[in-house]
Order: sequence, then structure tokens, then C-alpha cells
Amino acid sequence: MRLLRHGFMALLALLLASTALAEVSVIVHPSNASVLDKDAISRIFLGKTRGFPGGGDAIPVTFKDGSASSKEFTKSVLSKSPKQLKAYWAKMIFTGKGTPPKQLEQDSEMVDLVSKNPSFIGYVTSGNEGAGVKVVAKF
Repeated sequence: MRLLRHGFMALLALLLASTALAEVSVIVHPSNASVLDKDAISRIFLGKTRGFPGGGDAIPVTFKDGSASSKEFTKSVLSKSPKQLKAYWAKMIFTGKGTPPKQLEQDSEMVDLVSKNPSFIGYVTSGNEGAGVKVVAKF
């Protein structure tokens, strides 16, 4: 009985750990000298501004809905739930005020894209930044 209880507790701990959201790193091209705080990043990803604070075009890139990185970024940086974000973009599209960011599938795609273009800004699971990008914030 004691062994069964210990096994149950270990399984419960594992399940809780696997549902925890991962920290995300916001990345830009290494040549980007802009200082970006949470508000500036949020404004870019919500289409409220189209440029970096230091100048230059800002093109946000995100992940498809449902990924752990996407959920954490949406909650921590945009202060929205995935459902609220979807409704936000539906309204922006309907009113002609904006289009949602391009969506990718994997961290490696994000790093590759951002490393090749100074206009892109994206995020990855912390620890997956790779070479060729600069981390400007972690959430």
C-alpha cells in the first residue's frame, strides 16, 4: 500500500510538472539595438505598432495556437487567454485594422527566420534560442 501511494504521488508530481508552462525568450536579429520592455513587445504582437522603438520595421512571428510557448507568451506578455487573443484578431480582421502575425510550428523555424531578417521579432522556449539571434526579454 505504501509503495502504491508513493507511486501515485510521483505520478501526480510528474503530471503537474508537465502541465507547467515554459519560460519564453523574446528574440530579434543581433543587429537590432532596440530596447524592448513588455509593453513595447505587446504592442508589436497586437499590431498596435509596426516599428521597433529604436527604428525599423517590426514584423512579429508567433507559434500556432495550442503550443506551450504560445500559451505562456499570450498569458505573460499579452495578458490574454488564447480564446481572448483569437477574438481580438477576429475583430481586427473584421474591422480591417490588422492581421495576425505569421504562425510557425517549431522553435528552430523561429530562430532561423529571425536570424535572417532584422525586421522580425519572435519568441521561443527559453533554452532553444540558438545562434544568430539576440534575446531581448524573458517571461
